[in-house]
Amino acid sequence: MRVILAEDSTLLREGLIRLLAEEGHDVVAAVGTAPELVEATARHRPDVVVTDVRMPPSHKDDGLRAALEIRARWPDVSVLVLSQYVENRYATELITGTGGNVGYLLKDRVAQVDEFLEALERVASGGAAFDPEVVRRLLTRTSHPLDALTKREKDVLGLMAQGLTNARLSETLHISLSSTEKHINSIFDKLGLNGEAGMSRRVLAVVRYLSS
Repeated sequence: MRVILAEDSTLLREGLIRLLAEEGHDVVAAVGTAPELVEATARHRPDVVVTDVRMPPSHKDDGLRAALEIRARWPDVSVLVLSQYVENRYATELITGTGGNVGYLLKDRVAQVDEFLEALERVASGGAAFDPEVVRRLLTRTSHPLDALTKREKDVLGLMAQGLTNARLSETLHISLSSTEKHINSIFDKLGLNGEAGMSRRVLAVVRYLSS
């Protein structure tokens, strides 16, 4: 996998470069500012970009706005945001402006390296990966969640937003696999996603959930 890293902390950036190289990935560029991220993406067209939110030059939301520009100009480039912050406005625009290929993880909540690598692979493969805290904060911005869904269906969809498989969903909610599948099919029905293929239906359901 060809990766571009955008992180203004030299220590963290170098650590990520080493980690990804050890896993067999090709870090084609590692930059410390948002403009450099856009320039590097235009030059290298990577499979996935990993970026922080608050980066130079303003140290505000430059990294997230650069991610939005990348998704608009090169929709085939996947984006994984890795940050300490949830910037509601641009995060929502990034997540709801695509049918997949995007993730948002909080640095302090990535407990294990494997979690990060799994999320990276999932996003690069066209899926989605969202930290549950990101999901919670984005949903609190509105008083209109998907009212057609039952509480259990919302629980299932919230876990789908984290990228859990049906088997993991069953284990987490302590319900049978067949019950999980019924809840998911009901979610697809209520969201009008029956005409889509399997993985894209999951991604589209998550997108609609976060944009509700």
